Amino acid sequence: MPTIPDAQRLSVWRDAQFRAECAGLRLVVGLFRAMPLRLATWLSAGAWCRLAPFIARKRHQRALDNLAIAFPQASPAWRAAIARAHWQNLGRVMVETMWIDRLIHRPGTIEIADAQVFARYSDKLGPVIGVSLHQGNYELAIWPLTMAGHSPAAVYRSVNNPYIDAYLRHQRRELFPGGLFGRGKVEGDHGDDQKTGRLLMDHVRRGRKLGLICDLYDRNGLPVPFFGKDARTVTIAPMIARRVGARIWMARCLRIGSSSRFRIEMTELRIPRTNNPTEDIKWATSEMTRQFEAWVREAPEQWMWSNRRWN
Repeated sequence: MPTIPDAQRLSVWRDAQFRAECAGLRLVVGLFRAMPLRLATWLSAGAWCRLAPFIARKRHQRALDNLAIAFPQASPAWRAAIARAHWQNLGRVMVETMWIDRLIHRPGTIEIADAQVFARYSDKLGPVIGVSLHQGNYELAIWPLTMAGHSPAAVYRSVNNPYIDAYLRHQRRELFPGGLFGRGKVEGDHGDDQKTGRLLMDHVRRGRKLGLICDLYDRNGLPVPFFGKDARTVTIAPMIARRVGARIWMARCLRIGSSSRFRIEMTELRIPRTNNPTEDIKWATSEMTRQFEAWVREAPEQWMWSNRRWN
């Protein structure tokens, strides 16, 4: 009887594991989608607020440390309350992510500030990079471009499980009709980070729209002030915009109260084009980060403090 090579057995075992993980995820998603949205988000927000500080101790401590950097004059009790509130927001986002294909079609869910102004220019935008931060429900910040019929694409962190990765892409097909560019070395449509970078440049150069979230720590990024302390910040949005002549529209998606209703606010970031491209990119990255700081100060409980931001 022929023996099965170890590599083949491992491949079969991993495929079975991936399929089981995907089945488990879809079961959980199905349970939350079967509930009324308000009940599902309430349960998830409460669970995250109570459990995350204990289950994710390192991330909770990072949230408190980041809050101490940003608000050194605030009391420890206030910072602890903001950290708990940020977990509640993430709990709601988790459920809303499971509902994303339904959420964008629910009447009254998304309000666009200055919608008439945006509509007036929406047909004259040319190549656009939409830049946002992890505030409110950040995935929905791209919606004005989608609603205007521009078929934006976006960048997301690829999942090692190819079945889950395909499922997540499918759930977002209407929000990002231009597709999703995956970061990370997994099987899929776009490959590794270097290839993704080239695809992003080509995508925008062809006059298309792209969504990026640019408020995370990047070890290769440019150090610019954020809450008074230098934070290494990704420069890909200003770099691409300057090179191909694209516009940058910054957007945030604010949650209204504790509901699954949102207000999207936008502002244009004009990219300088002098004889010094390095300084142009540095200025634009600083301005982008300055706007992020202003937005976070207005609604600190909705920003993802548990992410790494400073070294």
